[in-house]
Amino acid sequence: MLPKRFPDRAEITEVLAEAEGAEPGQTLAAERRVAGRVMARREMGKLTFVDLVDRSGRIQLIVEQAIDLDLGDIVGALGRPGRSRRGEPSLVTSNVELLAKIRRPLPDTFHGVTDTETRYRQRYLDLLTNEETRADFQLRTRMVAAIRRYLDGNGFLEVETPVLQPRYGGAFAEPFVTHYNALDADYYLRIATELYLKRLIVGGLERVYELGKDFRNEGVSYKHAPEFTMVEWYEAYADYTDTMARIEELVETVAREVLGTTQITFRGHEVDLKAPWRRLKLIDSLEEQGLWTRDADELRRRLQEREVDTTQDKSWAALVDHALTNFVEPNLVEPTILHDYPVELSPFARSTDDDPAIVERFEYFVGGMELGNAFSELNDAEEQAERFAQQALEIGGEPGDPDYVDALAYGMPPTGGLGLGIDRLAMVLSGRDNVRDVILFPALRPRD
Repeated sequence: MLPKRFPDRAEITEVLAEAEGAEPGQTLAAERRVAGRVMARREMGKLTFVDLVDRSGRIQLIVEQAIDLDLGDIVGALGRPGRSRRGEPSLVTSNVELLAKIRRPLPDTFHGVTDTETRYRQRYLDLLTNEETRADFQLRTRMVAAIRRYLDGNGFLEVETPVLQPRYGGAFAEPFVTHYNALDADYYLRIATELYLKRLIVGGLERVYELGKDFRNEGVSYKHAPEFTMVEWYEAYADYTDTMARIEELVETVAREVLGTTQITFRGHEVDLKAPWRRLKLIDSLEEQGLWTRDADELRRRLQEREVDTTQDKSWAALVDHALTNFVEPNLVEPTILHDYPVELSPFARSTDDDPAIVERFEYFVGGMELGNAFSELNDAEEQAERFAQQALEIGGEPGDPDYVDALAYGMPPTGGLGLGIDRLAMVLSGRDNVRDVILFPALRPRD
């Protein structure tokens, strides 16, 4: 029977570091235990050379005993660090034992899994054979930890809000719906955490964030996944200018912690994430493209002249969004904050002091891709109820939330709020062009 455990093992990188201190042909005195998967094997006379891989790295085992191992077997080894006669850092083993037997042959361990479909469907094979894939997902884990450290260090409380909600809110989106048997009611997988987090601001928690899954029953693209990860934070006594500064600082801080630099390559562009970022008003961005007008028919005509299909755009707000997506966003390569949006696009944001038709909202972009969205939050209950009613008239507008309006009636401080797409930031920091490359198990169509 194979062993049930292999205790007291060291990570391969630790043993490798010790072995690198030896001279060619020298073996050190201290014994070490390692475990991992056999990824290469070579015979040379009475010796067998095995490449062993764990999460941390790869090391060569020098084995004198007769062993019957296949590529992909999982083994544990006891030995002493040193170097081979050719100078290769190694573990000179005194014992190697089989811990788990492979039953199917591994893919080509030299080139790794190259078929995209296989990489997504059988991520475990991708991770086994592609060091870059392992590095990408380790980077993502470090990135998430760095985000939490930043927010925790700035006085934010991490909280949990319902994933199943009786009403969905916080964004324009189509929800997933399910039936809650115990309550005999339809519930929705949340599309955002916004309305619950702002209830906590009303309750006096003042700085809160949640990092977790959201769900939008919509299309798939290089930057869209129906199940995605987002961090949202809300900060009392702050507005969108404070939030602009905070997101710049957070992204720069995280990049330095994870990559050691703010210089990245994303979608073929060399980009510097260092603050401060470019600031651009939405109206100015559309005027630069000759696409700013309050007249829906005129905007539709201008878009159609540029061969944009507007048949699905039923409102002026939808046309503006279409114009932004096609003609503004692709040009926002350097980190850019696009701010001051028409109220029709932003039902939860406070109006600017100069123009009640414009609200204090911003989105921020890197490499032509939006990373997230932020507001000076609306905190007047009566105005929020009016905005809910206004949004319900929009095609695809979300329903109102009377309980949230009731919460606002108890008074919410001036608040700045922001959402950041974790998957998209992982794309930027890892330099990956497709969101599926930074999601361990992306949703795929069933096999034929």
